[in-house]
Amino acid sequence: MKKVILDKYEREIQKALKRGDYVPVENQEESIMELQEAAKNYFKFKKNKSITLRVEGEDLTKVKVKAQKHGIPYQRIINMLINGYANNRIKLAI
Repeated sequence: MKKVILDKYEREIQKALKRGDYVPVENQEESIMELQEAAKNYFKFKKNKSITLRVEGEDLTKVKVKAQKHGIPYQRIINMLINGYANNRIKLAI
């Protein structure tokens, strides 16, 4: 039989198991289903989404010119603006 070599993290888990730090999960089937659902939802939200967005022609032209100056696609700039606002790195006076 081939000897399994554990990394540091795996050895710590093995020691914790031997000490009894972990306890069995009650209703394991339900817990597994909840975790699977959470994983599925996580990946659903991580996917890129296409949107249709109406913008002023002049504004879009200005963004395209700035994007071209920096050598990046204008959609990336728009995405960066949305991401910055969503993650509170950009503030808007509304």
